[in-house]
Amino acid sequence: MDRDIIFWNVDTQYDFMRPDGKLYVPGAETIEHNLERLTSLAAERNIRVINTADWHTSTSPELSDQPDFKATFPPHCLQRTKGAEYIPATRPDDPCIIFWQDQSYQEHDMLTSREIIIYKDRFDVFDKEGNPFTDVVLTILKPQRAIVYGVATNVCVDFAVKGLRQRGIEVYVITDAIKELPHLSLEDVLQEWEKLGVHLTTVKEVEDSLVGRNK
Repeated sequence: MDRDIIFWNVDTQYDFMRPDGKLYVPGAETIEHNLERLTSLAAERNIRVINTADWHTSTSPELSDQPDFKATFPPHCLQRTKGAEYIPATRPDDPCIIFWQDQSYQEHDMLTSREIIIYKDRFDVFDKEGNPFTDVVLTILKPQRAIVYGVATNVCVDFAVKGLRQRGIEVYVITDAIKELPHLSLEDVLQEWEKLGVHLTTVKEVEDSLVGRNK
């Protein structure tokens, strides 16, 4: 397993990815083919995938029946509901699962599992109230580069990208495997990424570069 590089799959869950989902990201279904390509590529090349997912309770602070769509959103991805499940294109197979309610972690499982799920209760997976073990995962795995994709570009993807860069990890965002919420600025996000030295790439470029490195 290549320990220098990880794929970072952000919140590709039914409630975001399907038109009948509780917090549908418009057009999200159009990237599913590319998400499937990335999942297959990671399996073929034995690349570790970190999968983040919202895993809310009815009392989660970022949920509201009267949301402002900035700090709060309608109830979505409630624990053990269909909406919180991954779509088939990205569904992990036998992953190491890290719940935000956990009191401890298994380092051996993190090291030996090709797929890891980090369940979170905040937009920002690096917020210790969202999951206290995200930094632990990175400390143990020590990746140098992260290839990021998923939804939504201007919320949880943005938090993931910034968090990874703040921790000195080189970040590549796959532009044809992300989708944004339309009511929040995308241009501001892209400008911030540029300042942070984030690389923008495509699924094909990732496929070609990985194939080239493994010949």
